[in-house]
Amino acid sequence: MAVVALVVGVVPEGLPAVLTITMAIGVRRMAARRAVVRKLPAVETLGAVSVICTDKTGTLTRNEMTVCHVLVEGHDVAVSGAGYAPEGALTAENHDDDATALAALPPILACGLMCNDASLRRDDQGWSAAGDPMEAALVALAMKAGLDPAHARGEWPRRDEIPFDAAHRYMATLHEGPNGEGLILVKGAPEVVLGLAGAGGGRWEARVHALAAGGERVLGFAARRLPAAPERLTPADIEAGVGFLGLMGFLDPPRPEAVAAVAECRGAGVAVKMITGDHVDTAAAIGRQLGLDERPRTMTGAEVDALDDAALAAAAPEISVFARASPEHKLRIVRALQADGGIVAMTGDGVNDAPALKQADVGVAMGHKGTEAAREASEMVLLDDNFASIVAAVAEGRTVYDNIRKVISWTLPTNGGEALAVVVAILAGFALPMSPTQILWVNLVLTVTLGLVLAFEPPEPGVMDRPPRDARAPLLSPFLVWRVIVVSCLMAAAALFVFWLSQGRGDEIAYARTLVVNMVVTAEIFYLFNVRYLRMRSLTWRGALGTPAVLAAVACVVAAQIAFTYAPVMQALFDTRPVALADGAMVLAIGAGLMLLLEVEKLAMRRFGLFRELRA
Repeated sequence: MAVVALVVGVVPEGLPAVLTITMAIGVRRMAARRAVVRKLPAVETLGAVSVICTDKTGTLTRNEMTVCHVLVEGHDVAVSGAGYAPEGALTAENHDDDATALAALPPILACGLMCNDASLRRDDQGWSAAGDPMEAALVALAMKAGLDPAHARGEWPRRDEIPFDAAHRYMATLHEGPNGEGLILVKGAPEVVLGLAGAGGGRWEARVHALAAGGERVLGFAARRLPAAPERLTPADIEAGVGFLGLMGFLDPPRPEAVAAVAECRGAGVAVKMITGDHVDTAAAIGRQLGLDERPRTMTGAEVDALDDAALAAAAPEISVFARASPEHKLRIVRALQADGGIVAMTGDGVNDAPALKQADVGVAMGHKGTEAAREASEMVLLDDNFASIVAAVAEGRTVYDNIRKVISWTLPTNGGEALAVVVAILAGFALPMSPTQILWVNLVLTVTLGLVLAFEPPEPGVMDRPPRDARAPLLSPFLVWRVIVVSCLMAAAALFVFWLSQGRGDEIAYARTLVVNMVVTAEIFYLFNVRYLRMRSLTWRGALGTPAVLAAVACVVAAQIAFTYAPVMQALFDTRPVALADGAMVLAIGAGLMLLLEVEKLAMRRFGLFRELRA
C-alpha cells in the first residue's frame, strides 16, 4: 500500500495534457488577434523572439500608394489627393508655369498608365485597387490628369511584355500604335532605368535622393519608339537605347499601429529589422518615421553581397534597415542574425521567400498577399498582413510561456508535497497520512480544475517590458526548482502537522486522513493565488479577485471537497469523516499562513535578486 501511495503521489499524470491545452489556448488567443499559428510549438518559440525581420510595404505601411511628385526634364510637379480616388490637382513647383509644366507630362503619364497591369474600381465603399498598389496609383494619377485608361490602352494595345523581376528590377511592355508603329515602355528602379537610358549622372541622382529622403518610393520611366512593332520584346530591344522620361515619387504612409508596435518592441528588447526592395534613402526615411532608431543604420543588398557570412553576422545586429534587398538576401540576413544568437521571426509573402521563412525560428506569412508556398513554409499566418499582429503574437507567446511555468510550478509541488509526506511517514514508521485512493482523489480534483485554470491566465503586467528570455534556458529554471522544493516541503510539513496533531490527541486514523486531504487541497487553493503572479506580489485587490475561470475552479473544488468530507456516499468510498468547525478553521488558517510565507519569500527573492530571471 505504501508503494502504491508513493507512486500515485509522485507522478504528475495530468501535466502533459494541461501543457498542451495551455498552448492550444494561446493559439486561440493569437487567432483572435489576427495571427493564425500553423504549428503548435511556435506558440512557445514566439515568447523567445529577439529579432523581427519584416517587409515594409503593407506590413509596416498601409500599402495605399499615392503619387505625390512627378519630375520631368525642367519641371517638378506636385500632385494632391490621397488614396486611389482620382481626385486631386497637379501643380507646378519652384515658381514654374502650370500650363508649361503640365504640357510636358503626357509621355510619362502614358508610360505609367500603359506599362501597367492594375485598374481601379468603384463601389459603395469608394475607390479601390485591383492589382499592384503602386500601379493602381499610376492609374489614379493618369485619371487626375484627364486620361481615360480604357481609351489609352485600347489605342495602343500591348503586344508583349517583360514582367518585373527582382533580378533586373524593371518592367517593360511593347505596344503597337494605330499605324503599326512600335512603342516600348519601361518603368522600374530609378538607378536601373537611368542606366538603361544612359541618363545617369549627378542631376537626376540628386533628384532621386531628394524624393527618397522624404520617405517617397521612387520609380523611373523610359520609352523608345520604333518604326514598326516587332513580334517579341527582348532585353536587347531595351538595352539598344530608351529615352528617359522622368521620375515619380510615391508615398505609402506608415500604419499608426505599426509605429506603436515598433515602440513596444523596443521596450521589450526585441529588435526590428526592415528588409525592403526600396531605395536606401526611402527605406531610411520610413525607418525614422516608424521609430526603428533615431538614426537607423542601413545596408544595401549590394553591401550584403560584398560581405562573407562571418562579417555579415558581425554587422547585421547593428543594422536597422536593409534596402534593395532580394529574397536571397533575406535568407543570408536571417542566418547572420541567428549566428549572433538571435531568435528570429521573419515575414514573407512570395515563393522566393520560402527558404528564409523555413530558416527563421518563426516564419510569418502574409494572409492577404502571401502565396501558398510562403504559407506552407511558415509557422504563422497574419490574416491582416499587419506588423502590429506580429507583436501581439509575441506578447501572447510570452504569456503562454509564463502560464506553462505557472502550471509546472503549481503542479509539481502538489505531487511533491504528497510524495514527501508519504516518504517521511514511512521513514518515521508512522501510518500513511493519506490512502492511495485519497491521493488519487486529490490529483483528480485539482488537476482538472486548479491545474487547468492557470492555462487561462491573462498576461501579467509588464509582460512586454522585460527582455526576451534565453531560448536555450531550461524550462525548469533554478528559480522554479527552488520553488518546487520549498513549496513541496511546506505542504508536506503542513499535511504532517495536522496528521500528527490529530493522531496525538487520539482521533481515529480516518479522521486524521480527512484533515490531511482538506489541508492539502486548502494549501493548493491558497498557493494558486500566489503562483498566478511569479514576478510580482499577489496580495493585491486584482490578485484576490482572480479571474472568472479561477473563481469558478475554486468554487468547484470547494463544492467537491465538501462532498468528499460530508456526503455519506463519499465517506463510504474514501473512508472520510466529518471535520469539526474548529479543525476546519485551523486548516484555513494554515493555508493562509503558507500563502503569506510564500509572499514574503517572493518579495525577498525580488529584493535581493537571488535569481537572474527575477532581476530581468
